[in-house]
Amino acid sequence: MEFLSTSDFWIDLLKIIWINIILSGDNAVVIALAARSLPAEQQRKAVMFGSGAAVVLRIVLTVVAAKLLELSFLQVIGGVLLLWIGYQLLTSEEEDDDGHKGTSTMMAAIRTILIADLVMSLDNVIAVAASAHGNMVLLVLGLAISIPLVIFGSTLMIKLMGRFPVIITLGAALIGWVGGETIVNDNLVHGYTMAHPWLHYVAAAAGAVLVVGLGKFVQARRQGAEAQV
Repeated sequence: MEFLSTSDFWIDLLKIIWINIILSGDNAVVIALAARSLPAEQQRKAVMFGSGAAVVLRIVLTVVAAKLLELSFLQVIGGVLLLWIGYQLLTSEEEDDDGHKGTSTMMAAIRTILIADLVMSLDNVIAVAASAHGNMVLLVLGLAISIPLVIFGSTLMIKLMGRFPVIITLGAALIGWVGGETIVNDNLVHGYTMAHPWLHYVAAAAGAVLVVGLGKFVQARRQGAEAQV
């Protein structure tokens, strides 16, 4: 445990915490979108379990992320999954029989959180692993400290979504944006994307537009059908 007394350890720990603060924003949005339709008690549990499991998942991913990112089509599949999740979260605001918003269960919300975080974390964990310099104690400690950051961000986002529904649309657009980015970052097209940097932004914007556009279209169709009943 001598490394605990070195300045390099604490500097690297601060780097990891800072990286997680920066990268936890999109994860907080996903957690908030997935949990917002649950009753208050289940919301808290979904945020706690989802955040904790997501951080543990990042620790596991750190060991294999570099190899995974070398596989062709993996990020294409992951990006498409994110587009689907963004669409699902945007269109899951139906009224159930009891008048509560949404049809999600707590386990379904946690599953959505984990799938989205799995895809969104592939690139992120590489930055964390680089700062840890192979020190697993440093890595685990830094990510564990990030849990309350994600929980706080998710709880805040849920409250804001209740007061400002437009944030739900913006959150879905963010997931679509990351989905588009993920697709063009795939090893299969990475060289072409690097040669044409504009494609990165076009794909990201297209993902956001696709999720929001399709989601709003389906919502309008549902509302029109309900109005005719």
